[in-house]
Amino acid sequence: MSESLSDNAVVPFTLDIAPAELPSDPGASPFKLVVDPVMRERLRRALSLMIENHDQELARHVGEGRLALDSYKEYIEIFANSLKQTMESAEGVNYLMQSCGFEVKAEDINLKPETRWIS
Repeated sequence: MSESLSDNAVVPFTLDIAPAELPSDPGASPFKLVVDPVMRERLRRALSLMIENHDQELARHVGEGRLALDSYKEYIEIFANSLKQTMESAEGVNYLMQSCGFEVKAEDINLKPETRWIS
């Protein structure tokens, strides 16, 4: 049975992505393991929940007729912009911090951290 979908249809989907394998011996890797696997998993889980929440909110707005979409391209653009706005806010970064077990005041969050590359 074949179903046709309009460009405006909101279609739920799941991703079957296997978690990245961590080397059993970090010294065997040419890269330094900076963050422990438990912290990386907490952060991954927090990001996944944040992405799911954004997706559900956009779908709700479309379903209630408050948001019009012309294509999947536009949906992805709006979705990406929504995530970007969240990650550029102290509240969004604080959500990730709390999900990883840190209690940090919103005013103490550095939204423009310096990246220090080592050569």
